[in-house]
Amino acid sequence: MRLAIAGVLAFFLVPLASAETPPQWPVVSFDLSQCQTCHADAMAAFQRTPHHKLANSCSNCHGDVATHAKMMMAGEGKGPIVSVKSMKPAEATNLCLTCHDRRRQANWRGGVHDRKALTCTTCHSVHSFKSDRAQLKAERVSETCFSCHQNMRAQAMRTSHHPVREGRMDCTSCHDPHDSTTPKMIRAATVNELCYSCHTEKRGPFMWEHAPVRENCLTCHNPHGSNHEKLLQAKMPYLCQRCHLNTRHPGTLYDLRNTVAGANITNRAVEHACRNCHQNIHGSNAPSGAYLGR
Repeated sequence: MRLAIAGVLAFFLVPLASAETPPQWPVVSFDLSQCQTCHADAMAAFQRTPHHKLANSCSNCHGDVATHAKMMMAGEGKGPIVSVKSMKPAEATNLCLTCHDRRRQANWRGGVHDRKALTCTTCHSVHSFKSDRAQLKAERVSETCFSCHQNMRAQAMRTSHHPVREGRMDCTSCHDPHDSTTPKMIRAATVNELCYSCHTEKRGPFMWEHAPVRENCLTCHNPHGSNHEKLLQAKMPYLCQRCHLNTRHPGTLYDLRNTVAGANITNRAVEHACRNCHQNIHGSNAPSGAYLGR
């Protein structure tokens, strides 16, 4: 029985170990000035990066660059040079993770981006980057993310939005693109903890709590953008009526039939909304605030 179990474990674990093993090739000492002869543009940007300060920097990623240079000079082809662009996504990721295996990059495997067959070079560039930090292929983090997440770009252009397009925030203010340990790659254990890191006045504790607020801020807010005030998912008072349709107040919707312009004038007059009375919608410490009132 023990032998059978050991055999099964060996069958599954050996492929995993080999899949995560980075490519191995001999490290060759080489004068970087020789690379500049043909790769002047690539080396100009490369010299401004931390990669340039590493020993054997070119050969760390491209293999036997010395033999490559000799064969090119002799007109014998490219030789044993390694092209990262021609690698499969998993191979390119393994190459980068040989050095970038600390902090949250260590949690890359199994994340959404990894499962979508993206790799480090999808967003980053060693030789032709445009950003001031992180060597991104775009000038800003948000531009890099929006190249794939077009629906989030559209939401960010709406009237009510976080200041991403103004440059005071970026997608990475809330998300960590390398981390696979949290839902949606957010930078906190839960959505509420993430929101409270800026909106501390909404944290509480409150004597009277609003259950949807305590559960998830996204019940009422759309963090990527909305055409309603305060990033709300829907316009007031319909937002509240998604849950409070038949509680205490009459259960009819606030629509054309219940306004001064309609046929049945009621207490739902112009500009009347739930928040006119229930102002402390995130929670209240008032002794008489069981209904989150004034």
